Amino acid sequence: MKTGIFAGSFDPITRGHEDIVLKALPLFDEIIVAIGANIDKNQVFSLEKRIGWIENTFAEYPKVKVISYQGLTVDLCKKMNAGFIIRGLRDTADLQYESVIAEANKKLAPEIETVFFLADPNLRCVSSTVVRDLIKHGADLKGFIPEKAGFYEK
Repeated sequence: MKTGIFAGSFDPITRGHEDIVLKALPLFDEIIVAIGANIDKNQVFSLEKRIGWIENTFAEYPKVKVISYQGLTVDLCKKMNAGFIIRGLRDTADLQYESVIAEANKKLAPEIETVFFLADPNLRCVSSTVVRDLIKHGADLKGFIPEKAGFYEK
């Protein structure tokens, strides 16, 4: 079984995240969206909310699972028998950053491959950081948050 792990903070999930998962779906038997506990980031939204939003977004896709984890993504891959790490690229800065991480992961776990997907050009400006700023200023989030996420539901 081909399993890919798409790891991130998803604080909150964006249309960009959704785009990457949907692009990866045809290539994998299972995609695990893994919410990492990053000690360098202060999360704005609770883990429970983030899990719920991701589950809502991909409810019609049984191949997508959602988990949380701590530690290195390559260790999670080994634990889950996942041979692939899924990453999205918006621009050359993402490529530089993600390439370094992919090389480090390859040294730690040569059997695990990182697969990059290019963001849809219309979504290249979308990031969790941008979305959090829009939320802070009360902006309209249409086009930034997946409609199915249920972001506005209590």
